[in-house]
Parts: sequence; structure tokens; C-alpha cells
Amino acid sequence: MPWNMNDYPSSWKNMNQAVRKKAIEIGNAMLEDGHDEGRAIPIATEQAKEWHQNASESEIQQFLKKDDTAPENDRYSSRPELLERPQFVTPHVNGGWAVQAEGAHQPSEVYENKKEAITRGREIARNKGTQLIIHREDQSVEEKYNYER
Repeated sequence: MPWNMNDYPSSWKNMNQAVRKKAIEIGNAMLEDGHDEGRAIPIATEQAKEWHQNASESEIQQFLKKDDTAPENDRYSSRPELLERPQFVTPHVNGGWAVQAEGAHQPSEVYENKKEAITRGREIARNKGTQLIIHREDQSVEEKYNYER
């Protein structure tokens, strides 16, 4: 099972939130690639700390807005019914634009601008063979695209 912000190696408990989140992202990607957990933890730790040192404050804040740290292929593994549901682009409660499957508890990604969110939403909807439904700031539907196979 992939790590998340509530379930991660104990060695990451005292990390800064951004560093921990980045370590989780890196560690999950390594585990998905077949690396041993005992080896993934120290590598992810080192790389996350290095990323934090070199990232700008805006990059760190944008990264913290992202709601998901699971590898791309695991996004729907715990809720396979979401694979058949439409993809939405909606205003996010914390600012920016969310990309989220219908019925999902949280967005898969959040972007600063709507154009980036639409691009990603379109990619996901095409890959899933579902619809993309784009909303306006007032939550009304702006456009619908059908990518059903």
C-alpha cells in the first residue's frame, strides 16, 4: 500500500511538511518501480531534502496544494469504480482549479490556473475513456467533452 500523509515511515515524522510530502511522493514512485522499501526510504529522504533546498517558495507552496502523493497508477486502485466516472475541472476551495473524478473524496490534482487543469483533466478523461466536465467559477457547467470508447 502506498504511503500518504497519514501513514508513512516513522523516520519521516519530524520532517517539515513539504519535505515529508515530497519524500512520500518519491518513495511511492520507487516502490512502484520495484525498489525495496528499506532502500527507498533513505533515498527518498535525501532527494526530498535536496528538492526542498533548491525549490523556490512558490514551488513549495504549489506542491503543498497538490492533494495526492500516490503514484499515478494507484490513484484509483482503492476505488476502481472511479475509473468509469466522469472527470471534473472545478474551482478548488483553497484556490486554483481541481481535477477530480466524480464521487472522489478529494481532487487528484490542483493547479493554479484553469488551463493547466483542463489539459490534465482532458488527458485523464481520454485515458479512462470517460467524460470531461469543465465548470465555471460559479460551479455552473461550462463545457462537456465525451471521450467514451
